[in-house]
Amino acid sequence: MAPAAMTFASSLSDAQPVSYWLDDPAKPGALPALTGDERCDLLVVGGGYSGLWTALLAKERDPGRDVVLIEGREVGWAASGRNGGFCAASLTHGFGNGLARWPGELAKLEELGDRNLDAIEAAVARYGIDCDFERTGEIDVATEPYQLEELHQMYEEATGLGFTGLEFLDQDALRAEVNSPTFLGGLWDRRGVAMLHPAKLAWGLKQACMDLGVRVYENTRGLDLTASGAGMSVRTPYGRVFARRVALGTNVFPSLVKRVRPYTVPVYDYALMTEPLSAEQLDAIGWKRRQGLGDSANQFHYFRITADHRILWGGYDAIYPYGGKVSAEMDHRPETYLKLAEHFFRCFPQLEGLRFSHAWGGAIDTCSRFSAFFGTAHGGKVAYAAGFTGLGVGATRFGGDVMLDLLSGERTERTELEMVRSKPLPFPPEPVAWAGIGLTKWALARADANGGRRNLWLRTMDRLGLGFDS
Repeated sequence: MAPAAMTFASSLSDAQPVSYWLDDPAKPGALPALTGDERCDLLVVGGGYSGLWTALLAKERDPGRDVVLIEGREVGWAASGRNGGFCAASLTHGFGNGLARWPGELAKLEELGDRNLDAIEAAVARYGIDCDFERTGEIDVATEPYQLEELHQMYEEATGLGFTGLEFLDQDALRAEVNSPTFLGGLWDRRGVAMLHPAKLAWGLKQACMDLGVRVYENTRGLDLTASGAGMSVRTPYGRVFARRVALGTNVFPSLVKRVRPYTVPVYDYALMTEPLSAEQLDAIGWKRRQGLGDSANQFHYFRITADHRILWGGYDAIYPYGGKVSAEMDHRPETYLKLAEHFFRCFPQLEGLRFSHAWGGAIDTCSRFSAFFGTAHGGKVAYAAGFTGLGVGATRFGGDVMLDLLSGERTERTELEMVRSKPLPFPPEPVAWAGIGLTKWALARADANGGRRNLWLRTMDRLGLGFDS
């Protein structure tokens, strides 16, 4: 191993193979599993953000509604406890994706996203959820000249359409915010993203649900879904739940509505967390306003600073397992950790000698349009939301509202959206999915290495509205 690679490897020697967020003494104990039969008005399947927000909103809308939530492991153990803690207002995986797919309703989508993020901030305050919520915004960073041009074009398009809150930063202005020799400029969304502790948000939502009377059962996996009289029945390992209505928030895990499964694939994403930075190290990089950051490559990194002055550094590799199987074996990937460490010190060479305390991965529910889709089954008695594609910390609350609207049969400003009424294209069966995703990843890497120029394959995918992203 070359000396430089040895240095990167040594920075990982003490890293614990567990999500930093979940490795916390504040983690609550697991609740008992469901045994026997339960009956309720609404059953929520899934104890991540999607299910938690749906259960909480259901009780806020109708305090008398009898709500049960079941979770296959423990609340927040999967993507909700492993993500970067970027809580974005965007419902469309960013302004550019929204403009390309729903230009006619983008203004409404942006408005709904802003209101959704405001509502999350209000709920965190109302329920006293201690999750380090900071409305710092996020900076999209250019590390190549073509990326700077693209960010400036996006800024011009957004401001030309009347969107505010964006600030274009040249190289000096950006490095005054966060100092890296790789930064050429950036686009700062000042209010559209909050930073938070993702696991503490999940645990706080769980407690808020319970305080409102939601009955929560952990280690209770939903095994199958069948009609039962005027309602539905979900079988679990030790019992059943009979419910008038069911909301599915299982996301990356196989949907209990089998026809939904081809619309998502699991993509494994990985992250590192540093040890706390000293005062001198913090001064060396600046970052006093604690914004989230993400570079603008196809194979991108996301990074942010925590309440205890650590840096989370994640992204770049997006690994699709053949057959789309979610497996604990994929949660760790040392070769990716080594690659991320190398990229970290390239971005922040002034932090040489800093070590990583945690390294982990997890699966993201990815769909071909990069943003959530919605629907109903069993004559409107079951609703689902899935495909958040790495932007679910905030958008899952909106998804919970959509599911409740659909279950009620109401026509609302949400259910009338083309985004809600339409579906992405499904992924093809294997081995076509494996080959297509592999070819797309290769093409994206080539584009990054060639000034952003997209080859024929990517241009064809763009025309079809297809893509692959984490």
